[in-house]
Amino acid sequence: MTMKPPVPPARSPKATAARPSTPRPNAPRPTAPRSTEQRSTEERRPSSASSQTSSEPTTAPAGTNSDGSSGRSAAVVVTVKRIFAAETGNYFLLLGTTLFLVAFGLVMVLSSSSIESYLQNDSDFFAAFSKQGLYALIGIPLMLLASRFPATFWKKWAWLFLVIGVCLQLLVFVPGIGFSYGGNTNWIKIGNSFSAQPSELVKLALIVWIAWVLWTKASLLDDWRHVLLPIGPVAGIAIGFVLLGGDLGTGIVMLSIVFGALFFAGIKMRFLIPAAILVAVFGVIFAQGGSSRTSRISAWLNGCVDVDALAACWQPTHGLWALASGGVFGVGLGNSKAKWSWLPEADNDFIFAIIGEELGLIGAIVVLVLFVVLAFSFIRIIRATDDPFARIVTSGVMVWIIVQAIINISVVLGLLPVLGVPLPLISAGGSALIASLIAIGVVLSFARNPVRNEDVLVPNSPSASLSAPRRVRAAR
Repeated sequence: MTMKPPVPPARSPKATAARPSTPRPNAPRPTAPRSTEQRSTEERRPSSASSQTSSEPTTAPAGTNSDGSSGRSAAVVVTVKRIFAAETGNYFLLLGTTLFLVAFGLVMVLSSSSIESYLQNDSDFFAAFSKQGLYALIGIPLMLLASRFPATFWKKWAWLFLVIGVCLQLLVFVPGIGFSYGGNTNWIKIGNSFSAQPSELVKLALIVWIAWVLWTKASLLDDWRHVLLPIGPVAGIAIGFVLLGGDLGTGIVMLSIVFGALFFAGIKMRFLIPAAILVAVFGVIFAQGGSSRTSRISAWLNGCVDVDALAACWQPTHGLWALASGGVFGVGLGNSKAKWSWLPEADNDFIFAIIGEELGLIGAIVVLVLFVVLAFSFIRIIRATDDPFARIVTSGVMVWIIVQAIINISVVLGLLPVLGVPLPLISAGGSALIASLIAIGVVLSFARNPVRNEDVLVPNSPSASLSAPRRVRAAR
């Protein structure tokens, strides 16, 4: 009889689950089941082999040194190209016209100042020209630097610029720092070599500040109080300090800047006309306050018939003679007779007379055309942007340069009394040249990045108190 081996009793599932299992050393750890997203992500992930860097050495491109010097040179070239890159043709039109006027001015300063420089600077014909060239080398880079700043920069620091400008203007009344020249106490001098005219910087600061005020109150300009109360006292103080120093010509230019900025900002004429009449009455009273101003104005009103070397007719009469002696084609560059100590300020206030004498009617017309092109460039920039701040600043700078040029040329032609106003960008003088170039640089910053067909933020709008400011499309 064959015996069968005993069969072990079957274990219940509960007993199997309760019994601890000892894992084997080499057994793989169980993994949790992967979801569909995890599997798809792993399929898209590159393999480790492809992510490893190849061990083969890389070959540098042709023309590149092992130390990467040509790469750095290329980076420098790209950086320089980006610095001088522009968005529109208006930028190049304004920049080219400005540089041409500056270069033309350097040539005329050399020609008109050579004799006086020889007599006053130990036989150095190029003393005044060297100074003017140095001022141009300082002003042109500052102009290009100012063209790189956005409009938000000028808006943010408008108040600070004005405070600094007014403080510098106050220095003209400090003994030992301020000094008088040509009957005007409008200069500061530190040491024996540095002198400046702070009112030129006040012009630019006043333009930026007025534009900022009118921009912040864009929706409140129909109320005269929001225009007169902030702008009237501040502009009056800035211009008053200039008039207190006796500089009537600069005061007239600054008043023109204020009224020009208000006009281009859209201020109604019923606000501007009464203010202009009041300012005109005050100007007539102020013009009678000084003996020098009174003599020049009376000489202009009565006419210069009897020329006297000590009278107020000497300078305007010799300026007219120089301008008339040039004829149509001029006597030739450098051949002026008036610059031989006959015409005072031949390289500054009366440089247009030397231009007419040496280059004739053609040269004088070329200068006029250049200023017309400059005004045309400003107008194009105003029309190319929808930012009210940029428009007001551009219009203020345009009024500054064009009105000052008109005053200077009118004085030489005998249409206005002698006011001591230089010809912008052409006459000798460091403060006027540098300040004008910086102002044009501010306008170039708007020409580089014009705001066009975009929403313009209107401050003080009815929804200004909301968390998200309201934006409206600027009117063309």
